[in-house]
Amino acid sequence: MRHLIGLLIIFLFSISINAQKKGKTIEEVKNRRSSLHTMLVQTGNKFLKKELVIAAYDKAPFPDKYNNHYVGTAEEKAFNPFDYTVTNEDRLAVGIKVAAEDDTTSGENKKVKDLPALIAKHLKEKSVAKQLVAKWFNRQPDGSFNINLISERGFYNATDLDASLAAKTVRGRASLADAGEELIKNTFVVVNKMFFLKNEPFAKATQIAAIAAAQKLPIGSAAAIQAANLAYEKAKDGYSVWTTSFLYQLAWNDSIQSVFYNDLYGVKNKDAFDKTDLFTMKYIGKTKATSLVLFGKGTEQETIELAVIRNIDNVYARLQKNYEVFKTKTPLFTSDPITAKIGKKEGLEGGEKFEVLEQGLDSKTGLTYYKRKGVITVEEVHDNRYNAGEEDENGENNVTTFKGGKKFYPGMLIRQMK
Repeated sequence: MRHLIGLLIIFLFSISINAQKKGKTIEEVKNRRSSLHTMLVQTGNKFLKKELVIAAYDKAPFPDKYNNHYVGTAEEKAFNPFDYTVTNEDRLAVGIKVAAEDDTTSGENKKVKDLPALIAKHLKEKSVAKQLVAKWFNRQPDGSFNINLISERGFYNATDLDASLAAKTVRGRASLADAGEELIKNTFVVVNKMFFLKNEPFAKATQIAAIAAAQKLPIGSAAAIQAANLAYEKAKDGYSVWTTSFLYQLAWNDSIQSVFYNDLYGVKNKDAFDKTDLFTMKYIGKTKATSLVLFGKGTEQETIELAVIRNIDNVYARLQKNYEVFKTKTPLFTSDPITAKIGKKEGLEGGEKFEVLEQGLDSKTGLTYYKRKGVITVEEVHDNRYNAGEEDENGENNVTTFKGGKKFYPGMLIRQMK
């Protein structure tokens, strides 16, 4: 009887594995996502449709490829960087080239190139890095911590993590080291600066230039002028939103981790944690995106909302393409066909290449590793942008398809290549 039961279990397990490899989906994947805190730059009241833009920004869905690691209050989500002054030392800290003499000028006339340093100054003054660490360990008013959030996001066993905290050996701290590399180190702050404007002035300038050029044509000037007028009528209604996003990463390494666990962790070290300047943010870089949305059936508010939210998606997609450290890993949804729940929102157009990764655990170090198992290419891109259309409840039609491999299975991770 035991023999028969054993054979039955093996048989059922084989069916399950084969079903996955033939294209069945999985309900949950242990994908340790990066964590994100977002902020918005406000520079005075010279901001077209300011209230509508901010309302649209607040309504934007949180990027679903990241854990929401927001800290602070709602009022602190937006700030004016020009409330600060910076020195050449501040500029050099974020890689800004400076003149020989120091410059401590202030006010809204400060050059845009100073923004990375100004934002860094704000993050430091508000102790954002320390707040991010405190949230990771669910710090309480009495100074106590727990590892509930780390266990949840990292799929670690909470009891094992607690034991690791109590252990004094290197191996006893292996799971904590893995959590530091996989989770805490991959904590980011994105600060967005938005500039909103009407399309009409730019459309009018283009129309005038096109008509002037058409009038100089020996033949066909009437048709060219008509085309310029039609282009103006098509482009004049609506808005354009320009966004510059600045990316910062929480500094976390072996030495910082060691000081934290040895000297700052726990109730007895409450004062030491409150006073420490151990935690800092590292400036990674910036990127820009522009979105154009014309008036259609929706109201002005709906048009602005669409422009703002799609532009935010564009900016995150560009940050991921430009900075390796910010790239996300996405689980394969099915294997036959090869699909994943990403699309135009992530900046895909077709033809992009992704490496397929298999996650494993090093038995000697206790650290997670990712082994490349192949490369796939985007074939058909799903439009998953905000307000692009109705969504399928089961998710089977909300996927992008790939080509290039047959030995993959749901749950393997993919990451875009350069």
